[in-house]
Amino acid sequence: MLKDLGDDIEALIHAHNSKTLVRFVMCGSVDDGKSTLIGRLLYESGSLLADQLAGLESESRAVGTQGDDLDFALLLDGLAAEREQGITIDVAYRHFSTSARHFIVADTPGHEQYTRNMVTGASTADCAVILIDARKGILRQTRRHSHLVALLGIRDVVLAVNKMDLVGYSENRFNEIAEEYRAFGAQIGLERVVCIPVSALRGDNVFHGSDAVPGYNGPTLMGYLESVEVDQERMQSSPFRMPVQWVNRPDLDFRGYAGTIAGGVVRPQDEVVVAPSGRRTRVERIVTHEGDQEFAVAGQSVTLTLADELDVTRGDVIAHSHQPPGVADQFDATIVWMGDDPMLRGRSYLMQLGGRTVPATINPLKHKLNVDTMAPMAATKLELNEIGVCDLELSKPIAFDPYVENRDTGGFILIDRITNNTVGAGMIRRALRRSQNVRWQALTVDKHERARQLHQQPTVLWLTGLPGSGKSTLANLVEVELHRRGHLTYLLDGDNVRHGLNVDLGFTPSDRAENIRRVAEVAHLMVDAGLIVIVSFISPFRAERRMARSLFETEEFLEIHVHAPLAVAEERDPKGLYRKARQGDLVNFTGIDSPYEEPESPELRIDTTALTPADGARQLIELLESSGRLAPPPQK
Repeated sequence: MLKDLGDDIEALIHAHNSKTLVRFVMCGSVDDGKSTLIGRLLYESGSLLADQLAGLESESRAVGTQGDDLDFALLLDGLAAEREQGITIDVAYRHFSTSARHFIVADTPGHEQYTRNMVTGASTADCAVILIDARKGILRQTRRHSHLVALLGIRDVVLAVNKMDLVGYSENRFNEIAEEYRAFGAQIGLERVVCIPVSALRGDNVFHGSDAVPGYNGPTLMGYLESVEVDQERMQSSPFRMPVQWVNRPDLDFRGYAGTIAGGVVRPQDEVVVAPSGRRTRVERIVTHEGDQEFAVAGQSVTLTLADELDVTRGDVIAHSHQPPGVADQFDATIVWMGDDPMLRGRSYLMQLGGRTVPATINPLKHKLNVDTMAPMAATKLELNEIGVCDLELSKPIAFDPYVENRDTGGFILIDRITNNTVGAGMIRRALRRSQNVRWQALTVDKHERARQLHQQPTVLWLTGLPGSGKSTLANLVEVELHRRGHLTYLLDGDNVRHGLNVDLGFTPSDRAENIRRVAEVAHLMVDAGLIVIVSFISPFRAERRMARSLFETEEFLEIHVHAPLAVAEERDPKGLYRKARQGDLVNFTGIDSPYEEPESPELRIDTTALTPADGARQLIELLESSGRLAPPPQK
């Protein structure tokens, strides 16, 4: 008897571990009954599991109705307490199981100011449950959540018309809401919509069918969730993709490439390509903890060995050679902004897609989206919770798929380069045509050849400081001395550049970012020409100065902080700009109503209140001499 019981328990555990995992997001307006419905799912699934386990020991189980109602009420009290404490302002993930599947429900807040939380919860969902109060019908929040669901590529949607008991289980009311929503869903690309009348409080059509709504003979909510096609199942029929997470070399005779398969099926002897390099080879083995396998499918974590010794690194994508991923370094992308500081065009961030992390520049922001209608609106920046469409320019090509085809190889995050905080989540729409058609042209005469001919080390001297700190005076003196010594130089001055190259830019944070991006690219070209370039720009934001530095080799960039306290700079006021800013005639003026972020670790800090301009220029020249930058470059 005990042996039979043990066998039954082992079989139950095996069946439990073999179930498919379904992730779904639940959204609704405030007081639509979200907590009640989640409570019902958790309670009913717990009761079913308890029935299964108890059935191994007994033929029957007496369940007291009064006790069940009390347990459900206590569970609802707990969920309501969480809501009152503000816990569900973030995304709450809850796990439960039935005899058919495992489930993870993302309980997302319904308020507009928490759009980023809604997007986070829906980003990995297989389907969405959109809750409606039968008394209120389709609301603005209903349309907003539906737009976001469509934007994130979720195509399977349940419209749960809740609180049917409060409208007398009216069939006409349910049909009216269902027809209106189906018409709306078709307009925004949601065509696989199932409408279910439910009462979360009473349990009608949640786990068990109900005859309370005349004429409804569709599935229960749980019946739908237990049968809907999940993303993992759908991705098995898509092209094979495996982003490499790490290279496994436990010994010299084994070299494997490990990762989770993001799409399709792979078998030994399949011809594959490694992107972005484009190298081709064959799969030799599929290695797992249980031993070698004859095939592997989407969702499995495996190690592949290849027939040829290739240079494969973390972030590369292994794919079937006849269905390769795209490779590009410029994209059209949709971004949901999650940072407290705004996203600005021209600013550089780190983009992480799979295991690959590369610098990315916003260039430009095309428009932001009205969250309620998804209609485009003119914008130069994105604030917290806003969604926009922009061009992304990467420092190197990466392998990708459009997000609508594969969320794993088309979805990315943006990271602040200093704080390392995630500030944005994005979806690749397509590669830009110029990315596919424009290639870097290798040239015979390069930067090093030009530098040797000029007998100098190409360098950027990036002078930054408040208006009136003395940058332009110092930059001019340094160039005069370098010219006297026979060095070929060029001075990029902030005011002068705004007369031509940047004549179209103002002084908003986004225009300032673009101003520095353009100047940094010009300086980069001049260094490539072998020149010593002196850049005299306020460049108030650390992010833009970091972006500028990232364009150059380590020994080519020197950041010089030309320091003067605000009171001193304002007292000098050589152009009368501080006075105009104080009078309100100038907006976004650095030091007054726009911040200046001092360099944290510049190569040199020149205090113009303690040094004369000549002494400051001498210090800068001495820095160039001591670092060997005024000597001819070494011969290769």
